[in-house]
Amino acid sequence: MEIGDEIEVFVYLDQEERPVATTEKPLAQAGDFAYLECSWVNEYGAFLSWGVTKDLFCPFREQKKRMEVGNSYIVHIHLDEETYRLVASAKVEHYFSETPPIYHPGQEADLLVWQKTDLGFKVIVDNCCPGLVYEDQIFRYIHTGDRLKGYISTVRADGKIDCTLQPSGQKHAEDFAEVLLQYLKDNGGACDLGDKSEAEDIKRRFQVSKKVYKRAVGDLYKRRLITVGPLGIKLV
Repeated sequence: MEIGDEIEVFVYLDQEERPVATTEKPLAQAGDFAYLECSWVNEYGAFLSWGVTKDLFCPFREQKKRMEVGNSYIVHIHLDEETYRLVASAKVEHYFSETPPIYHPGQEADLLVWQKTDLGFKVIVDNCCPGLVYEDQIFRYIHTGDRLKGYISTVRADGKIDCTLQPSGQKHAEDFAEVLLQYLKDNGGACDLGDKSEAEDIKRRFQVSKKVYKRAVGDLYKRRLITVGPLGIKLV
């Protein structure tokens, strides 16, 4: 860089508590939830790697269980009121917004996968509030720390938010119809999945439900682009 250039920097306190600026890109900033790896531990707490030279401190009192080097954790990043340092907390439920945005069914949202439960996966919606994606709505492998585009399914009376990883209803089927059409073009004009195929086989191949697959097949058939048999479909 040269004198007079404008540059974008991140400002924080270095090892000697001096305010410094860096062109390194942090993985998250104050107010963010993030999935960070533990790089070392001392008698006061754990230190998380987050993209800048000085690791991010997570004191023992802010850990749900003792963090271990090499493991990654969902944390919230905030300014410590006493030291004015950036710190992390694994007790993320203490930092959700008390007044979440008003959501509508079908609305797109950014999801951070938080943790596995018996019902599915807890997620953090738009970096502010908790949500849930049910197991039967997941058609691909996901893992804690994944950042995904999702959709609001239901906002319940108690304020809890249910999400899906695909748009609901006919729009999803129409979007997938174009994916299926391209698959046929790329694979000799045929697909060996039909009305009699198992739902798990469809899920494994295309990461959609059998219902969405059948809707997409119906859409392509109405447009006279394919012929349909019990054991598969073919391009016309």
